[in-house]
Amino acid sequence: MLKRSFDLLFVLLLLIVLCIPMAVISLIILKTMGRPVLFRQIRPGYKGKPFMIMKFRTMNDARDPEGQLLPDEFRLTKFGKNLRRLSLDELPQLFNVLKGELSFVGPRPLLMEYLPLYTERQARRHDVKPGITGWTQVNGRNALTWEEKFEFDIWYVDNRSFFLDMKILWMTIVKVIQREGITAEGSATMPEFKGSETDQGDK
Repeated sequence: MLKRSFDLLFVLLLLIVLCIPMAVISLIILKTMGRPVLFRQIRPGYKGKPFMIMKFRTMNDARDPEGQLLPDEFRLTKFGKNLRRLSLDELPQLFNVLKGELSFVGPRPLLMEYLPLYTERQARRHDVKPGITGWTQVNGRNALTWEEKFEFDIWYVDNRSFFLDMKILWMTIVKVIQREGITAEGSATMPEFKGSETDQGDK
């Protein structure tokens, strides 16, 4: 209850403060890439329940001669790179927080197709509401391997508290300023998760 109350108060304050910057970003995307301004995608929320996440669009629709979309690194625009570097592409998720689909702090919601690939231990990341930022994001973000990210997520699930959330929010501000861990090595975004090799104790 305390966490949800904080989410509501903080998100209302941020929406008031950031409404003009969000409008400016929307206009720039509209002018440079056209519609849609927002990227929308179904993601798993608490207990894997699907919801529609929103981000500012950072990639164009450039295609090869056969009509297939080009790889992410060719479609990521200069403005989009700057949005990601400053984490401003995440701002529309404030509305997901307002609706109760996201919290400010929690494991990041990944892709629906990853759900059957998780080990039983990795699936525990869905035992709490997903967040805009989390323990993984302040400990390496996309510079981590998938297995490292899941371990940080599970640690958060087991140790979550209001004071830990406040620490993560403060660390997030520092990380954004330092611009650390935005991309994985050799990739414009995080590589696709294809499952983990498990031993008997990780099933």
